[in-house]
Amino acid sequence: MNTATSTAAADPAETVSLYAAHAKIYARAVKGRYVQWRWAAVWLTQIVFYGLPWLNWNGRPAVLFELASRRFYIFDLVLYPQDFIYLTALLLLAAYSLFFFTAVAGRLWCGYACPQTVYSEIFMWIERRIEGDRPQRMKLDAAPWSPAKLARKGGKQLAWISVALWTGFTFAGYFTPIRELATATMALNLGPWQTFWVLFYGFATWGNAGFMREQVCKYMCPYARFQSAMFDRDTLIISYDTKRGEPRGARLRKSDPAAAAQGACVDCGLCVQVCPTGIDIRKGLQYECIGCAACVDACDGMMTRIGQPTGLVRYDTLNGMEQGLSPADRMKRVLRPRVLVYGAVLLLITAAVGVSLAMRTPFKVDIVRDRSTLARLVEDGWVENVYRLQVMNATEATQRYTVQAAGLDGIVLPAPLTLELGPAEARWAVVSLRVPPQTAAAVPSGAHPISFAIAQLDAAGATARSLHEKSTFILPR
Repeated sequence: MNTATSTAAADPAETVSLYAAHAKIYARAVKGRYVQWRWAAVWLTQIVFYGLPWLNWNGRPAVLFELASRRFYIFDLVLYPQDFIYLTALLLLAAYSLFFFTAVAGRLWCGYACPQTVYSEIFMWIERRIEGDRPQRMKLDAAPWSPAKLARKGGKQLAWISVALWTGFTFAGYFTPIRELATATMALNLGPWQTFWVLFYGFATWGNAGFMREQVCKYMCPYARFQSAMFDRDTLIISYDTKRGEPRGARLRKSDPAAAAQGACVDCGLCVQVCPTGIDIRKGLQYECIGCAACVDACDGMMTRIGQPTGLVRYDTLNGMEQGLSPADRMKRVLRPRVLVYGAVLLLITAAVGVSLAMRTPFKVDIVRDRSTLARLVEDGWVENVYRLQVMNATEATQRYTVQAAGLDGIVLPAPLTLELGPAEARWAVVSLRVPPQTAAAVPSGAHPISFAIAQLDAAGATARSLHEKSTFILPR
C-alpha cells in the first residue's frame, strides 16, 4: 500500500483536455454534376433573395414587411398582424417539407439550399479566386507575413465584407423600400434601425460563411442532432460501397484491383479533401455530413481517371447497399408509410392554406369596447354603449364600408356610418349603439350578445362582401 502510494506521488501530474483544438478545413475545389446542381441552387436562391426587393408590384416592392405600419405585402396579398395564422401555416409547411425530403433523400436542404451552405459556397469561391486552391491556401497560411500575403488576405477580406454588407443591405430592403434605403445610404442618412440591421446581418454573414462555416453545421444547427429521427434504411444518403472499395490501397493506374487483392478505393483522400465539414465518408454515415455530394464528384472523377466504374461513393440507401438493390428497386421503396404520412400532411396543409387565401375576406375588423363609458342613459330614456371599431382594408384599392348592428330589439346607430379607406389603410372609428327605453325595460340588466355587420360596397353602392363580428351590449341596473 505504501509502495503504491509513493509511486503514485512520484508520477508527474498530467492534464487532459476535454476539448480538441479546431483544425482549419481547406476544402479542395471539385467538378462534377452535383457541384453543378449546387451552384444552380446558389444562383436560384440568390437571384430570388437579391432580386425580390427591387421588383415593383402595384407601385411598391413585391415583398415588403412594413413593421411600423403593421402591413405585410407579398405580391397581391396585403396581410395584417391578425393574419398571423398564415405565418403559422408557413412554418408548418417548412417543417413538413423538411421532414418529407429528409425521409426521402437525406439532408437535401443542408447540401443545396441552406443559407449557411449557399453563402459558404460563395465565400469559398471568392477565397479560391484570390488565394488559390487547397495547396496554395495551405502554403499561404504557413508562410510568414509579407506584402504579397497581406495583399491576398486583405483583398479576400475586402471582397467578403462587400458581399456581406450587400447581403445585409438587401435583408434590410425587405423591411424598408429598398430604393429609399439606397437613397438614404448614398446620402449617409440611414436611420438607426436600418444601420443596425444592415451591419448586424452583414456581420453574421461574414462571420458564419467566412470563418465559422462547418462549425455552424456541426455545433450550432440543431438539425444535425435530430436528423436521424427522420432517417430509415430506405433513405437516400451519401454512402461508401465498402464491399467494392475495401481493402483500399494505392496502385498503378489502369491496374486490376482484383489481381492485387485490393478493393476499388485507391486511398487518394480526395473525398476527405473536398468535404466542407472535413469528414471521411468511408467511415460511414456521420451527423456532420450535410449531403452536398462533393465526395461523390471527387470519387467519380478519380474512378474515371483510373479506368474504373464510378459509384464507389454515391447516393444510396442502407438496404440498397446491403442487398445490392437496383435504382428501380430503390424507387419502389420510396412510397413507404413514413413518407406517405409526411406527404399527406404536407398536401393537406398546402390545400388548407390555398383554400383559406382564396376565400379570405379582403378586409378585417376589430371591435373594442370603450372602457371609459360602459353604458349610459341619453335623451328620452335610450341606453347607449360606445365602441371603438378598427377597419383594415386588405386591398390596394380605395374601398367603402357601412356598419350595422343586430342582436337586441330596436338597436340602432344614432347616425348612419360609412367609412372610406384608401389602399391598405387601417382606421379606427368611434361607434355608438343605442336601444330604446322599452327594450331596456323588457330585457334584464347585464351584458347581452350583439353583432356588428360591416359591409364592403361596390361601385354601385351595393353590398359586395360582409363581415360579422360579435360583441356585447351592457344594460345598466
